[in-house]
Amino acid sequence: MRFIRLLALTILLSWPVLAHAQNGPSVLIVTAHPDDDASFAATTYRITHDLGGTADLALITDGAGGYRFSTLAEDIYGLELTDQKVAEKHIPAIRKKELMAGGAIIGLRDYIFIDQPDTGKTFDADAVMENEWDVELVARVLDRVLAEGDYDFVFTMVPVPSTHAHHKAASIFALEAVSRMAPEDRPIVLAGGSQSTFPPASFVFRMLDGHELTTLSMDYGPWGFNRNTKLGLDDRLNYNIIRNWLIAEHKSQGTMQTYMSLGDSWETFWLYEMNPEGSAEKVQALFDAVIPSDDD
Repeated sequence: MRFIRLLALTILLSWPVLAHAQNGPSVLIVTAHPDDDASFAATTYRITHDLGGTADLALITDGAGGYRFSTLAEDIYGLELTDQKVAEKHIPAIRKKELMAGGAIIGLRDYIFIDQPDTGKTFDADAVMENEWDVELVARVLDRVLAEGDYDFVFTMVPVPSTHAHHKAASIFALEAVSRMAPEDRPIVLAGGSQSTFPPASFVFRMLDGHELTTLSMDYGPWGFNRNTKLGLDDRLNYNIIRNWLIAEHKSQGTMQTYMSLGDSWETFWLYEMNPEGSAEKVQALFDAVIPSDDD
């Protein structure tokens, strides 16, 4: 058995070794909430199942804020999850289990739970980092994970102003952690998200004010994988099924279920400007492999 690292020192879980040895890309996904990996579900599945790679996930918050729409899950778990006091006690453990159930589908290998407060939706990332999270702990954990992981890529959510402050803060922490590494050891950091078209028709984000590391490259990319890509007998299946299966595991997150099979079918990735010269060629090689060929 492979041990799942729980650096927040709360619990220790075990996870089966992957069926194949790694000979493909190694990815660390850094997210704020337990269901954020849905943004990368199909790409991650291709990397772990078809390219012989690995994917680990570092989760910043404990997910306790995600209880307000848990009505349908109350009978499943036998708990009044929409009650804040009940949720604070039970939701973090429930969401970890849901995350790992979804992770088994897309092939996640290891999980790093940092268990910072999830205080609900807000938009001020600086306030979150200054007042809610233990900045030194998060930085120390990510530094350790990156030093030990020998990753080729780090996936973050695009830190656009309109997204949740926790999403932005998680991306900032990941970028800062990579920037502290020796240049020759740094993985390539990508900003990812779901888009309805490719290239995105109305995407104008360049950087988050006050955080230069979030600057996206205007010279290269973006890259995208269409979850509507066909596979299986008579092309009757597609990679949206993978994302839908993952979403279905997050039963405590009622509104998450409404995202199944929506029009945002492209998993789109941008290169951060902080990446070294030659990174674009490596990202292109990754997506040349991720996008199935006629021989797959």
